[in-house]
Amino acid sequence: MVQVSSSSSSSASVSSPVSSPVSSSASASASPVRLLVRAVLSAGACAALTALFAGTAAAGVGAPPPVRDEDRAGDHLTVTVRDAGDGRDGTYELSCHPAHGSHPDARGACAALDRDTRWGRDTFAPVPDGTVCTLQYGGPATARVTGIWAGRPVDALYTRGNGCEIARWKRLVPLLPDLG
Repeated sequence: MVQVSSSSSSSASVSSPVSSPVSSSASASASPVRLLVRAVLSAGACAALTALFAGTAAAGVGAPPPVRDEDRAGDHLTVTVRDAGDGRDGTYELSCHPAHGSHPDARGACAALDRDTRWGRDTFAPVPDGTVCTLQYGGPATARVTGIWAGRPVDALYTRGNGCEIARWKRLVPLLPDLG
């Protein structure tokens, strides 16, 4: 049995069922034998914990399952674009696998989505809070994407208010219109 405890002085003690050849009067000072016993027990505990957690990670416990073909059959999105200009505004329906709908480039939009879909990552995730972005303005265009993608609900808003948002928009062209 290995038990590690810490106190405010950050010292650790290890209790072991192994008896030490060091007398109890010498136990106050750390003898080489006692240090060796502690090191062996600590190494054994670390190896056991490493094996336990490595097996858990390999099994994928806690991770979302990969996208399966049966999840893809229901891929259907509604894309609403505003203030994009040049006749690009509107609401478009898009279904993938196979690609069809009222979207002007259904095949290209589905290909862009497939290219950007990664296991364990939200394809439509917003720019994370605290991200440092360039102070550039990409125009007043906005887009909202709703529906189901890879078996998961989607409700995402896109703007072009800074460099990160512009890059996020461009990543999904031609699902979203190419605004340059």
